[in-house]
Amino acid sequence: MNARRYDDPVDALWVAAAARCGLRVVTSREVYASWDGVGELSIADPADRDADDCVAQLVLHELCHALVEGPAALTKRDWGLCNHDERDLVREHACHRVQAALTDRHGLRVVLAPTTEHRVYYDALPVDPLADTPDDPAVEPARAGWRRAVEGPWATPLDDALRATSAIARIVADTAPGTIWASFKSDSRQS
Repeated sequence: MNARRYDDPVDALWVAAAARCGLRVVTSREVYASWDGVGELSIADPADRDADDCVAQLVLHELCHALVEGPAALTKRDWGLCNHDERDLVREHACHRVQAALTDRHGLRVVLAPTTEHRVYYDALPVDPLADTPDDPAVEPARAGWRRAVEGPWATPLDDALRATSAIARIVADTAPGTIWASFKSDSRQS
């Protein structure tokens, strides 16, 4: 029997990026995505994910939560956030803004978009997701998360994973009509 198994290459990139950031990614039938505060990021089992979800997108989203919440959140379950009501909605929106800003640099805003009920907010973000937006308190925490993303210890692992994902997207976009990869060609934010 062969001990090797197939892993989606983009998912493998993001699991490796998470490891470089100090997070061990595991799958779980118990949660959709959850950080335990001590090193383990649980991601839903493939059977429990939405059709447009992948490990890469879920890991990136969770890393963006950590970036918005800051270093102290690394020791808190689920980054210190609660998703059972709307008390942390501004923080969720800030996470979306960081995710859009990071992915925009590589033409991946659509490919690695969040897929939850908050997708409407994400899809409505302006071309510059960190620009001043009247009456949106998510901008300031997003800017703080952005600074951590591009200047902090996770900057290189994030950029490496985004660059590699973009390279794969360029190759796959023309050969995968009807998939999320096809959106890469139409994303006007490509670098």
